Amino acid sequence: MKVITVRENEAGQRLDKLLAKYMDKAPKSFFYKMLRKKNITLNKKKADGSERLVLGDEIRLFLSEETIENFSTPRVSCNLAVSGRKLEILYEDAHVLLLNKPAGLLSQKARPEDVSLVEQLTAYLLESGQLATEDLKSFRPGICSRLDRNTSGLAAAGKSLAGLQAMNELIRSHSLDKFYRCIAAGAVAQEARIEGWLKKDGKANQVRIYEQEQPDSQYICTEYMPLGQLVLNQTVCTYLEVRLITGRSHQIRAHLSSMGYPLLGDPKYGDAAMNRWVQKTFGLHAQLLHAFRLEFPRLSGTLSALSGRTFTAPLPEIFVNILNGRQG
Repeated sequence: MKVITVRENEAGQRLDKLLAKYMDKAPKSFFYKMLRKKNITLNKKKADGSERLVLGDEIRLFLSEETIENFSTPRVSCNLAVSGRKLEILYEDAHVLLLNKPAGLLSQKARPEDVSLVEQLTAYLLESGQLATEDLKSFRPGICSRLDRNTSGLAAAGKSLAGLQAMNELIRSHSLDKFYRCIAAGAVAQEARIEGWLKKDGKANQVRIYEQEQPDSQYICTEYMPLGQLVLNQTVCTYLEVRLITGRSHQIRAHLSSMGYPLLGDPKYGDAAMNRWVQKTFGLHAQLLHAFRLEFPRLSGTLSALSGRTFTAPLPEIFVNILNGRQG
């Protein structure tokens, strides 16, 4: 017999959901059969799986160790040495972290062998004793505001179940104001709020922007404000702050490009000749886009420590070098 005592990061979810995390290879029918036969009980009583768990609940598994192991994916702790990088933490409390993600690092892995920001986060929590390997059977910390691999800057992460849920809801409701910095080719004279429709092309991993709604398209809204101008390769470029009103895949890159202001270094939506020049001159190999600032609304509960606060992530060195005309 194995006893699972519900901890903070497991409370608040249904019993069947927790069982599915703990034995992730088992079919749902297995759990319901075991519950009916009282081979799995909750607080020494028969359960049906729909019960909402609370802190301290006791789940008893009258199953062999072999059965539990066969239905469970082995959980391996993460190793920071694999990535060669450590987390740059800008803020941390009991529930969330705000991280400065470098360009070139995935927010979450695309392939089993990838090392991503999620793995670095998990490794940090394990090494600092805030998470135990056993905890990974039923809970995984996660990145709530995912950034493209080559976009740098502020990423919000949940280190507890309550933190993940609260931060994800804040982002889903568009209550968190997100501001980006970029340099775009072209002279942007004044701030503007632009709208359109974005349609994904899955095969090309790109998006297209339309003025009118299209089948399977998504509404987008972007605000931008010029902060200054500079001349690069005899082309006037603009240092911009961009506010995401909606948050779609590749929105800033594709939306600005559709307006005639492609981001420097952008291989998908940028200007090929300008990209070759900035790569040769400054060593820029991807879009120059940085998640610069997060502004939190008035909050209570789990995220109360973030209420009304603003956080910024310093610009990467290559961004500063291009702004100042310093060649790499």
